[in-house]
Amino acid sequence: MTLTPIFALTQLLHLIAAVASLALAGWLLPRGRERGPAITAAAIALVLSSAWALSVVGLGIMAPVTGGLLSLSYLAWLWMLYRLFAHDERDKSVRPIRPVIFALAFVEMLRLALIVGQAQYAGVVPAEALILRFSVTFRLLFCVGALVLVHNLYAGASAQAREALRWPAAALAAIWLYDLNLSTVAYLGGEIPLTLTAFRAAALLVCVGLLAGGLIRKSGSLRFSPSRSFAFQSFSLLVIGAYLMIMVLVAQGLAYVGSDLARFVQLGFLVMATAAILTILPSRRLRGWLRVTLSKHLFQHRYDYRTEWLRFTDTIGRAAPTAAPLRERVVQSVADITDSPCGLLLTPREDGGLGLDARWQWPAIEVPAEAIEAEGASFFENSQFILDLDDLRAGRLTGVPDAASPAWLMEEQSVWALVPLLHFERLVGVVVLARPPVTRRLDWEDFDLLRVVGRQLASYLAEQGSQDALGEAQRFDEFNRRIAFVMHDIKNLASQLSLLASNAEKHADKPEFRADMLVTLRNSSDKLQALLARLGRYGRQGGEARVEIPVERLLADVAARFANRSQVVQVKREPCTIVGDREALEQALVHLVQNAIDASEDTSPVFLDIRREATDAVIEIVDSGCGMSPEFVRTRLFKPFHSSKPSGFGIGAFEARELIRAMGGTLDVESREGLGTRFLVHLPLAGMEALKRSIMNKDSEVA
Repeated sequence: MTLTPIFALTQLLHLIAAVASLALAGWLLPRGRERGPAITAAAIALVLSSAWALSVVGLGIMAPVTGGLLSLSYLAWLWMLYRLFAHDERDKSVRPIRPVIFALAFVEMLRLALIVGQAQYAGVVPAEALILRFSVTFRLLFCVGALVLVHNLYAGASAQAREALRWPAAALAAIWLYDLNLSTVAYLGGEIPLTLTAFRAAALLVCVGLLAGGLIRKSGSLRFSPSRSFAFQSFSLLVIGAYLMIMVLVAQGLAYVGSDLARFVQLGFLVMATAAILTILPSRRLRGWLRVTLSKHLFQHRYDYRTEWLRFTDTIGRAAPTAAPLRERVVQSVADITDSPCGLLLTPREDGGLGLDARWQWPAIEVPAEAIEAEGASFFENSQFILDLDDLRAGRLTGVPDAASPAWLMEEQSVWALVPLLHFERLVGVVVLARPPVTRRLDWEDFDLLRVVGRQLASYLAEQGSQDALGEAQRFDEFNRRIAFVMHDIKNLASQLSLLASNAEKHADKPEFRADMLVTLRNSSDKLQALLARLGRYGRQGGEARVEIPVERLLADVAARFANRSQVVQVKREPCTIVGDREALEQALVHLVQNAIDASEDTSPVFLDIRREATDAVIEIVDSGCGMSPEFVRTRLFKPFHSSKPSGFGIGAFEARELIRAMGGTLDVESREGLGTRFLVHLPLAGMEALKRSIMNKDSEVA
């Protein structure tokens, strides 16, 4: 077999026609309802035409399967023509249309029967000549009738309808005019003109071009504006088409060379090409590069905003029982826009800084308890600046304070960008994004979209925070009502017991009875008064007398209380003295140590550490227990009436934090699931309270 230039050109034309037809069909199928009544029929006709073109390449022009696919595609084009009459409902008013359509369909079905007969009588010369004569005649009849319908479709339409019908009518006319000429030459010459038949793909390409031009035409212009999915799918089809074309050319070349070695080389080339495709195409980095490249060179804007907003709404609005918490979905919705594989959410702490609130697919990164200081949070709130850390590392950014880009963020090379979330000009959180597979610089379009999305997410977070605060206030109200009744009853009981004791002192006759009664009543009264004092302590917050407390001795006493139950180890005994309520501080530390013991195995120690840090004494309670998630720390650990223990009241951690705050201190927590927890108690050293207050006042004045 000789590989002529004309043969190679016709093969290439059929491959291009197949890819173009399939790409246009893939774009039309999801848009059938919005584009008109004939779109589905056009998409099916394009798919069948693509199959015919591929059959020409694989099986040959004269193969029965190729002829059958061509007839099926013509039936689909005829169905499209009928559906075009429904554009202005002329299929209902012009009665002869349907009989003509059915007659033409019947003629093409007869031609399909002749193709089957041609396969059965292959080699019988008289039968082949007769079948050819009838086949060409039927094709002439079909083309003439179809062109008449196309003329009636356009000529009988209103001026307004012609704008929409001009392009599809021209596309159908291009196919059937070419076949009319081809069939005429065949009828007059008594044989199939192979050259004209081989170039039939050119007519299909013209048809596809006219259909595409009419569908993307807007306001009288031909501005090309395909969707992202269409561009990516079309590019993939073009790549596949080019691959098939290379395969065909190589195979034909090897067949031209001949010999057994050529077959071996052909098989080896197929194996290597398949292995390369299977290796390269699944690469996430390659897909990301293709997406970025196509978006950069084919589209005016980087993002398909409709698609992005639908995906954003779906991510945030997902309310299934198995859905991730809202704060994780907040991170995911921002990461999806920039193709980031993971991210963090930092939210404001009570001291003005930012702390870890949620992780999304980023369990490995270490985040300190105070992720960003108050000065950095103030910078993001006032400037609303989206920070590209690569620009900052490269020195392309100025004016960003060190507090907004702490060392742990700058040193972690996988951290890429920080997106502030603002609600009514108030910072609700900051999303930390990881580097995407294909790194790029953020531009104005990224900043605009992320800023809008950030405000929307901030409103969701603020709404959830308001709901949580309302629920907590309602629980507090219920708790206060119950406690009010309890305190009222206990107060009455205490008064009665006190009165009984005083009466017994006056009227009891027997000294023994009087002594026993007095002891019993006095004990009951003391217990009730102590209970009242403890219940009343929640509202006073530091009203007890303050004394100097040697913290290292207090830690030793706390460790001694658990000596018989678990191994509590005091690591350091650095002398530190604070001023506060010793009983309240001991109560808070005992609760924290007990929590650490409950979270740890029986053989796992709990460490107590005390050290000086500037103006503060820092107490650490460290365990290697089960740990807590950021969501649990934020929503449940310090929330009253939330307890992980079956018999707990859920106010221990809340009470410990409030007692420490009443002494001018703070309570922080750092925890990792499966690794353990560290509580940090910061208390001002004796004599440093006034200095610390003055420093805080100066900072507030500067801000």
